[in-house]
Amino acid sequence: MSEIYLFSVDLEDIRFLMEDGRRRQERVPDNVRTYLGWLKKHGFHCTFFVVGEVAEAYPSLVREVFEAGHEIACHSDRHVPIDQQARDEFRKSLEANIAALRKAGAQNIRGFRAPIFSLTAKTSWAYGYLKELGLTYSSSVLPAKNPFYGWPEFGPEPKMIDGIIEIPMTVGRFGPYLVPVAGGVYFRVLPSFLIRRAANKLFRANRPLVGYFHPYDIDTEQERFMHPEINNSRFYNALMYYNRRNVFKRLDVVIKKGFTICPYAEFITRTGKSRFGEAKFEGKQA
Repeated sequence: MSEIYLFSVDLEDIRFLMEDGRRRQERVPDNVRTYLGWLKKHGFHCTFFVVGEVAEAYPSLVREVFEAGHEIACHSDRHVPIDQQARDEFRKSLEANIAALRKAGAQNIRGFRAPIFSLTAKTSWAYGYLKELGLTYSSSVLPAKNPFYGWPEFGPEPKMIDGIIEIPMTVGRFGPYLVPVAGGVYFRVLPSFLIRRAANKLFRANRPLVGYFHPYDIDTEQERFMHPEINNSRFYNALMYYNRRNVFKRLDVVIKKGFTICPYAEFITRTGKSRFGEAKFEGKQA
C-alpha cells in the first residue's frame, strides 16, 4: 500500500456554538472552497465530517463538496461531545445528522467523527449505535492523554470494535507528551521537524498518517474572539489563531514526501477489512 495521508475536514461553523455567534462574519463557505481548490490542484479527494446543523445551514455547500467527488461523513448533529449526551440522545443526534446529510444530497454515508475526539473507553458504547445505524467506521479517538479527551490505551493502530473500524489520530512524541501531529492547531504550532519525523516513522511502518482540519485552520481573515469549547483559556485561544497562513505550505511538504490523500472509505476498501483485528479493552463500557 502506498503512503496514505487521511487528511480530512471537520465541517463545522464555530459561530453556531456561541450565543452571539450569528452576528460574526460568515467564513465557512469561502474556507471550504479554499480546501476544495487545494485538493483539486493536487488531484485528491478526502473525507469531510459534517455537522448536521451545518448541512442544514449550507445544503448547497455540502452538495458542492459531494459532487466534487469527496466523501461526506457524520460529525454529530449539534457538535456536542458524547459524554454530554445520554445514550438515547446520542442515537437521536446521529439519526438527525445522517438525515441532514442525505437531505443536502450526500450518499453512501459510512463514517463518523465524535466532536472533540470524545470517543473514549467510557463512551465506547457509542460503537453499538454506529453499527445499528449502518455506519462502518469511525475516526474519533485520540490515543493519548489530552486536556480535553483522550484514550491512551487504544494504541496507534486502527482496530475493529463492535463491528466498527476505528482509525485513531496519528500522534508523535513531543518531550514527555504524545500529541496529534497531522492536523488542526497541533499541525500549525508544532515544529516542522516533529511532523516530518512522524511521517518518516509511518513510511517505515506502512501506516496511514491521520489528521484533521477545520474551516478556521486556514482562515487568516477571521475576526478575533474567544473560541468556544476551550474553557475560556486565553492561551488556547491564542493558539487557535497561530500560524494559519502556513498550513498549505506545510501540507505541500507532506505531499512532496510521497503521501497520497484519499477518503477514509476508499482507504478501508483498499486495505481490506480483514486487516483490522477485533479489539477488546478491559473495563470497556458495553
